[in-house]
Amino acid sequence: MDALNNFWQVYSNLVLTLGTNALLALSIWLTLACGMLTVANAAFMGIGAYTSAILTMSYGVPFPVAIAAGMAAPAFTAFVIGKPTLRLSGVYLAMATLAFGEVVRIVILNAESLTGGALGLNGIPPSTQWWHVALAVVLVLLALWRLRRSKIGRAFESIKEDETAAGLMGIDVGAHKMLAFVLGAAIAGLAGALNAHLTFFIGPNEFGFDRGVDILTMTVLGGINGLTGPVLGGMILTILPEALRGFGDFRLVVNGVILVLIVLFLPKGIWDPARFRHWFGRKAGAPA
Repeated sequence: MDALNNFWQVYSNLVLTLGTNALLALSIWLTLACGMLTVANAAFMGIGAYTSAILTMSYGVPFPVAIAAGMAAPAFTAFVIGKPTLRLSGVYLAMATLAFGEVVRIVILNAESLTGGALGLNGIPPSTQWWHVALAVVLVLLALWRLRRSKIGRAFESIKEDETAAGLMGIDVGAHKMLAFVLGAAIAGLAGALNAHLTFFIGPNEFGFDRGVDILTMTVLGGINGLTGPVLGGMILTILPEALRGFGDFRLVVNGVILVLIVLFLPKGIWDPARFRHWFGRKAGAPA
């Protein structure tokens, strides 16, 4: 019991970060599942983090209300910018959402009276408990699992495969893209709100381009063919840097080499149900 307590005291933040990173990976998986390559999830995370932190620090809002506001603010923002942005596709959509992320970062830097500017916000109430993160991950997974098997989920899959054909079949492509974009923003905001009340401090550099690339890498690395992939990718990219601390200054190099090897030899991600069925089916059908 003492060993468990010591482990939790040392690694509690790392364990809870696994959950928040899983939420971030799931948030971008939702847009990828609808055929949209967006990199605005870091910005949505920042909006959720700052919204919830400002409400609890400056206005004494209860933690559950702050979490709800941290989800609602990025969702509303996604709805507003989604009208003109989602008309784009492919690399143009990625560039537009990347530009939006930079706009959010610059606004945070310049709104010093509200956000603390470059110094960030310090002294955020440590309200996030382990069960908050666990409950959020479970509820999001259940909601996305149900969504994936619903009529809406099948429409997402059709749009991802062929947007033109999906429109000819009577699917409202624009409305479904907007739904995926808004829901993904809300999940990213949830992760940001939980993370803000876990680390006690947030700054604008935490939600920039590098964080957006990390979130996308989590999902692509884990695999976008199921909900297990993003969670697995988030766990790997959270644990790997810590596990490689023994390499010192070469840690980032080794980390990059490992990621490149995984992408080269597992192009569809680590979690690929089709590959697993092929492997195990071949073994089961092999002669004795």
